[in-house]
Amino acid sequence: MEDEDFELCELVEENDEGDFKAPLPDNDDAASDASMDSDEGEDFENVPRRFRTDSESTTDTVSSSYSVGSNISTVSRLSMLSSGSTITSGGIFKEDEKELEPNPEGPKSGPDMSKLRDIKHKQKRTDMYLNLLRQKRRQKMKERKQRKLARLESGEKAEEKKTIESMRKFDETTVEPDDAEVDWEEQNDELSDYFNNGTVPKILIMTRNAPKGPMVKMCHELLKTIPNSQFFFRQGFALKKIIPQAIKKGFTAMLVVSADRKWIPNDLKIIYLPGGPTAHFKMSSVRLREKTKGGDTPTSHLPELILNNFKTRLGRRIGRMFAALFPQVPEFEGRQVVTFHNQRDYIFFRQHRYIFRSEKRAGLKELGPRFTLKLRSLQKGTFDSKYGEFEYEHRRKEMDTEGHGYSKKKFFL
Repeated sequence: MEDEDFELCELVEENDEGDFKAPLPDNDDAASDASMDSDEGEDFENVPRRFRTDSESTTDTVSSSYSVGSNISTVSRLSMLSSGSTITSGGIFKEDEKELEPNPEGPKSGPDMSKLRDIKHKQKRTDMYLNLLRQKRRQKMKERKQRKLARLESGEKAEEKKTIESMRKFDETTVEPDDAEVDWEEQNDELSDYFNNGTVPKILIMTRNAPKGPMVKMCHELLKTIPNSQFFFRQGFALKKIIPQAIKKGFTAMLVVSADRKWIPNDLKIIYLPGGPTAHFKMSSVRLREKTKGGDTPTSHLPELILNNFKTRLGRRIGRMFAALFPQVPEFEGRQVVTFHNQRDYIFFRQHRYIFRSEKRAGLKELGPRFTLKLRSLQKGTFDSKYGEFEYEHRRKEMDTEGHGYSKKKFFL
């Protein structure tokens, strides 16, 4: 071999320097695996020697300088060894400091809340936090108004917010404004006489046996909300036996309200007589008139009716069922409005009285009650839970849309 194949080395003997021994890098040489402890009964002279490179000898020299004549612990010695080896191998390295990139969204709006941690008093810290939140809210409102004014001056349209309602999946049964087929069906269905002023609604309101508490108050408020309505106790009779008697007495529809164990209304059935249809709703978020802020008793005037956001064929059919409960000749002198607003298949019921404050402004005063309805089923004919023919039935586990299971963006009303 030529001399260029060898690396310049020096022969070094390892001296016993007490309990601490500087760690050496791994070596493939078998001699490096031998123990250097004198307690194992082997003489130091008989231990095979090995060659070290210049870098290893330099490291060992620096480590020995920290170990001789000192009582420093093993951990501290190792840390000092690492720092010493770093210095000898090229100095202390400093990472290049990264320049802070400017925030593309601009500076954050609102006051700085980083100083709250320095306030030790809990009550003062809470008061300061609430005050900063109010300032931040005012700042956001101010910026929102500035953006709105800028859009009005430039003529730009505001970006549409991504909500579940805006991301609604397309439904084939959505009704267009001028749909001749749907208009013909509505002019010849079971409810057409109510809208041609041929039938005057007469409503029968019923509940479970012996209603109590909130159930009685709810029925009392429905009597004042729905014109030409009457309440009768059920007295333990089944609905199939009550329906023929209601037809003989000239009732056009039945409202059956059910409640839970605490007598809070949670279910509503609308049955049109004599030939249906029948709709079953789940009722929730009930707030009676006495608990409504600023609630007032409605007058005997016939209210106006607003049906909002019923877009599909099923939705329009449900909306017509609500509309047929009220006479189609409102009395505008009473300034009362009943609203059925559909949003994501939840139907919100509200009743207001409007007041004209000026030629361009009007105020609303809620009369109550308020509640939310969720359609469970729509059945042809009168109520028949066993042999009835259902036009729609809400079964979440079976409503598979596009093979991916139930979708929250799919609406049916």
